[in-house]
Amino acid sequence: MTDFLTTYGLPLVSALIAGALIGLEREWRGRAAGFRTHILVCLSSTLLMLASTSQGAWVFSVLPGQEVIADPTRMAHGILTGIGFLCAGVIFRAGFSIHGLTTAASLWTVSALGILFGAGLFWLGWAGALATLAVLAALKLISRSVPERTVVDIEVRWNADASGTAAAVEDALTAGDAGLKRTRLRLTEEGHVCRQSWRLTVSSRDLAALAERIRSVPGVTGFDLAPRDD
Repeated sequence: MTDFLTTYGLPLVSALIAGALIGLEREWRGRAAGFRTHILVCLSSTLLMLASTSQGAWVFSVLPGQEVIADPTRMAHGILTGIGFLCAGVIFRAGFSIHGLTTAASLWTVSALGILFGAGLFWLGWAGALATLAVLAALKLISRSVPERTVVDIEVRWNADASGTAAAVEDALTAGDAGLKRTRLRLTEEGHVCRQSWRLTVSSRDLAALAERIRSVPGVTGFDLAPRDD
């Protein structure tokens, strides 16, 4: 019984706790993959590694005198490759912005932690879990104490026959920040509406003021502000 708990119980409990801690941080921030998802990813990785390292229980013979034995490292490669499809599911595009990259990375990380626990490398696994929590939580708290800059993808629409609107919009966008980059210009609705996109780095606290400056430009019929987030 003691051997069973040491061989199987300790890795599974470690996977549950590590996945729960990292998933709780993602859940608290309202990300697509949260508490339960991270636990299941870490737990499944541990189960598969335990199965691959316990080959004596399922080794079989194909021909007399020959046995099929799997390489545990192949299982690790398969797990990390397969988890990539799940990670891709939490990355999504909103307008010109890409979201969910950090959550995808945390899922990939808990999968790696599960492999380490399943292989019996507990100290390495827990060191990785603590380092991951430090990156996700502690560094986020530190970043709040420094001026926060946000990359914003902006699309503004105005009537094509409104003269001077494009220059007025750019003046409104660059007020207090010269880091403006044009990305796309289109004519829509049979050439009656201009739609132009920019990328701008601003303070996150200035988004409301930025929206008000764009709204006050004569001729503007609509706009979208899409702050980038992880």
